[in-house]
This record gives sequence, structure tokens and C-alpha cells, in this order.
Amino acid sequence: MKKFISATKTFMADEGGVTAIEYGLIAALIATALITAVGYITLGLSTAFSKIQTVMQSIP
Repeated sequence: MKKFISATKTFMADEGGVTAIEYGLIAALIATALITAVGYITLGLSTAFSKIQTVMQSIP
């Protein structure tokens, strides 16, 4: 039983896993921001190209 308690205390004191989780959360946040940004950029480009197409079609 003492071995189990000692192992549990050692496991609780280890912060290596916490750091990995923090890095994972930061990576997920950055990925979410990038996906959102790409969505807005794509929408802006689509609008710009539609306007260009309209202008080009109106030229005789």
C-alpha cells in the first residue's frame, strides 16, 4: 500500500504531462484561429474575383 501511495504522490508531482497538455491547447487555439482566418480570406477573395468578373463581362 505504501508503494501505491508513493507512486501516486510521484505521479501527482510530475508536471511533464501538464506542459504537454498546455502545448496541445495552444496548438488547438492557433489552429482554430488559422482556420477562421482562412475562411474570411477565402470569402474576401471570392467577393473580389466576382467583382472583377462582373467588370470584365461589362467591357465590350
